[in-house]
Amino acid sequence: MREPATLSADLLSWYDRHARAMPWRVPPAARQAGTRPDPYRVWLSEVMLQQTTVAAVRDYFHRFTARWPEVTDLAAAADADVMAEWAGLGYYARARNLLKCARAVVAEHDGRFPADHAALLALPGVGPYTAAAVAAIAFDLPETVVDGNVERVITRLHDVHTPLPQAKPEITALARTLTPQARPSDYAQAIMDLGATICTPRNPACGLCPWRDDCAGRLAGSATDLPKKTPKKPKPIRHGIAYIARRVDGAYLLERRPDSGLLGGMLGWPGSDWNEAPGEDPPIRAEWKALNTEARHTFTHFHLRLTVKTALVPMDRAPARGEFHEEFRPGDLPTVMRKAFDLAQK
Repeated sequence: MREPATLSADLLSWYDRHARAMPWRVPPAARQAGTRPDPYRVWLSEVMLQQTTVAAVRDYFHRFTARWPEVTDLAAAADADVMAEWAGLGYYARARNLLKCARAVVAEHDGRFPADHAALLALPGVGPYTAAAVAAIAFDLPETVVDGNVERVITRLHDVHTPLPQAKPEITALARTLTPQARPSDYAQAIMDLGATICTPRNPACGLCPWRDDCAGRLAGSATDLPKKTPKKPKPIRHGIAYIARRVDGAYLLERRPDSGLLGGMLGWPGSDWNEAPGEDPPIRAEWKALNTEARHTFTHFHLRLTVKTALVPMDRAPARGEFHEEFRPGDLPTVMRKAFDLAQK
């Protein structure tokens, strides 16, 4: 294998020709001409991209930056408005942390993201990966950025057979040897692009890779088996009941979930607890009818099966919990709640 500096230079040369166009990215030619990335847009994109694909994030990113073009705008936004715009993107704790971080940047750093890794890491909701990504991409600091794409590239390049997540420290140390002092912003994006477009999980395009002659995994014939992962335990199945009540004037009964826990701070249908045998807990007196199909959704740690019950209620009927919403947008609901609504509509 060639020297790390040579490998990094070859990857940057590849990136100069093949960089993906991203709405939050400054292209390499513009970057070298002096255009600097907007730290707010870099941070926002990195938070959105956690556990999510670029394709899923693009529209959300455009909507957020059109509505809140600066971090000061986002910091001043109402919680409910931000949660509604985030609906469908999943992992809703990110949206709550997004607001906390934006407000901390305004309150503690005069509305400017700090150009320092340690200060970034001290912001609410900013972990090691996000701090490294913002430091490298936005401020051109030589921080080592390791996401899933980088893990795959490094394990194949060095033929690492230690399974994830145990291999993370080893992978990070190997990745750090390749991080250059010159152009670390472009390099961080280049190695992520390499994993996303060439060194893909299945059928990697090794013939197009700038590191193909140095890749120990390719030479050993093990590249497509890497990275290895510790087998996951089967996800348990939980059950619940979602109550969808529509008033005769067309308003729907909704309640905002507690800030902590799954779907925290999001609007949703009143319902039961989610467990193995949920008990009935209707939010309003009505003649409830159960649909003959379930709303199914998978969270990080479990599968959910929701029984959907619907009812039409009179104007003078008061709910035990929740509020009726006359202006109701299904798009403001998290995905699992929207699935329940779609079933009820059918």
